[in-house]
Amino acid sequence: MELHQVRYFLAVCEERNFTRAANKCHVTQPSLTRAIKLLEAEFGGLLFHRLRPSAALTELGKVVQPYLQSIWDQAAAARTEARAFVAARPRQLKLAIMCTIAPKLLIRLFERFRAAHPDIRLELIDGTAVSVEERLIMSETEAAIYCRPDRPPDPRLHRLPLFREQMMIVLPQSHRLADRRAIRVDDLQGEPYVERSACEFNGVVDDVFIARGVDCDTVYRSDRDDWVLAMIASGFGFGFFPRYSIEHSGVVAVPMVDPEFFRDVSLMTVKGRPHSPAVGAFLHEAMRSVWPDGTPAAVQTYRHSRD
Repeated sequence: MELHQVRYFLAVCEERNFTRAANKCHVTQPSLTRAIKLLEAEFGGLLFHRLRPSAALTELGKVVQPYLQSIWDQAAAARTEARAFVAARPRQLKLAIMCTIAPKLLIRLFERFRAAHPDIRLELIDGTAVSVEERLIMSETEAAIYCRPDRPPDPRLHRLPLFREQMMIVLPQSHRLADRRAIRVDDLQGEPYVERSACEFNGVVDDVFIARGVDCDTVYRSDRDDWVLAMIASGFGFGFFPRYSIEHSGVVAVPMVDPEFFRDVSLMTVKGRPHSPAVGAFLHEAMRSVWPDGTPAAVQTYRHSRD
């Protein structure tokens, strides 16, 4: 049984005429007649006496009429409730963010987004670069902010570059290298190392150290940057941090050179997946935002396309 068949049946009941019922339902009379015959086949008997030009309910028709009317009324009520729910429900954007990005880099974007779109609720989900990307591809989030320096960009994803951030060597204030203006890989030979286990450069930097023959002893590791900074400040060893994530008064940050490391953080969406209005609004605000180098993302995108 189809809902349109119920509608046609009730229209004939009301109009007592197949032609007028068809006009009321904006269908041809043959289409309406076929639908009624399908209902009659399903119920096992005639529902109407065809008394040209009128139509009257049979006894079977009188039996099923209240049930079909109830079905139609409940369907209409369900539509009304659903529309009211959708209209009242706040719009939401699920955004995955790489856990190593400092909040201060994104908070102004969020402020602008909320000011422009107070009706959209933003849900933030953090994780490592790998887990954030997996959530995006699996449609668990609608957009994601992260970087993957360990490999080329995934061709399934669209990338809006946001900002570039230099990676730094972080030392205790009393360290022998703390006064340097820059630190080379070779300068770190034999130094104890405190590893950020969630760092997206893990493996990439290791390969550089191995290639240079530089051996550092990993004495501690943690997936929490605040713990790693506290350990460094206490003299446990050096660390490898993005510039804007270093927030501890007991440490010194020195640029790493020969080679330099930078991370290019982007707003990612899935190619070919339609954007919700919330995603479109967020992309618009992200392109207008000014990042640490003082450049809007739209201009940075142009620069990257020329590089």
